[in-house]
Amino acid sequence: MTTNTGSARYEGLGKDGRGHVSTGSGAIADQPYGFGTRFGGEKGTNPEELIAAAHASCFTMALSFALAKEGLTDGTLETEATVTLDKDGDGFKVTRSDLKLMANVPGIDAERFAEVATDAKKNCPISKLLNAEITLDHELSG
Repeated sequence: MTTNTGSARYEGLGKDGRGHVSTGSGAIADQPYGFGTRFGGEKGTNPEELIAAAHASCFTMALSFALAKEGLTDGTLETEATVTLDKDGDGFKVTRSDLKLMANVPGIDAERFAEVATDAKKNCPISKLLNAEITLDHELSG
């Protein structure tokens, strides 16, 4: 079992509040967040951006390990995740995460690559966590 931590502090309430978010490792330290960073284009981060980074990195690592299990030893994987936040009644809901993968993996055909990538999308821990539609668009070269 592995555990990780993150923390958030929010001062003030609603749109007037301001917060800071950090990861336990210190990779993200006191990054500002609030209504303006989430909806108004202000400098800082927001929960959906952090989920997108987590999903992209989790999927990419899962795919890397799956390709290694296929006996492949070389390649480059670049994934961008776009997380969508939609209005849901009186609140909001993350409704989807769209993964866009650019891969250069010599030694695997496109059909097998698509199978391995789809399985990694379905089974990476962050995909399993999200209660949202998850799509995968990929391009393989090499």
